[in-house]
Amino acid sequence: MTIADDAILFLTGASSGIGAATARHLSAPGRTIHLQGRDESRLAAIAADVTTAGAKAVTHRIELEDAVAVDAAAIDLASSIPSLDLLIHSAGMVTLASVETAEITELDRQYNVNLRAPFALTTALTPALLAARGQVIFVNSGAGQRASPGWSQYAATKFGLRALADAFRAEVADRGVRVTTVYPGRTATPMQQKVHRFEGREYQADSFMGPELVASTIVHAIEMPRSATVPEVSIR
Repeated sequence: MTIADDAILFLTGASSGIGAATARHLSAPGRTIHLQGRDESRLAAIAADVTTAGAKAVTHRIELEDAVAVDAAAIDLASSIPSLDLLIHSAGMVTLASVETAEITELDRQYNVNLRAPFALTTALTPALLAARGQVIFVNSGAGQRASPGWSQYAATKFGLRALADAFRAEVADRGVRVTTVYPGRTATPMQQKVHRFEGREYQADSFMGPELVASTIVHAIEMPRSATVPEVSIR
């Protein structure tokens, strides 16, 4: 295993879906897990699960759509976390519309959550990652590999996230930090339910892989021997 028993971790989007499942998978006695989310009650519920598993939970109620709040949080995190073994960017939001009808304000919202926040938090926490020779996981999407009709805004932010991960990987690889992008297919999460409403289709959760399967894939990539490079993982 490459994650120490006393590891310090930070997960965004930890209050639901893939982020929550991953937090539960990684909870173990001795670890400290920082959990970012926007819904206080759901965040508290995940923190309780983490604590029950023996880890220390630290919650961060940060609205990733709010660039000012993210920048302030980034400053605080940079000063309060001197060493970080694992950073997982799991938070995301989606709005679907054609280029012809899409609202530019929706592009701004998705950009803030899906790309700007990961960039700002990664920048702030890079010294801590270097100190621990840590790892970063960017949870992307199939939309970060191909853009379909109606998905222009979301795909643009996810293509940008892919570029961020690729560039950062090359910048820190020789200093001991491993960077992996995970591309999940359609997953039974609240976001997928929202996508189905956009598409006008009935949502049936059991038609899709569960977030626990994606979480277990993330954990497997994390726990690969450090002699291995794991730049990308796709799961459908």
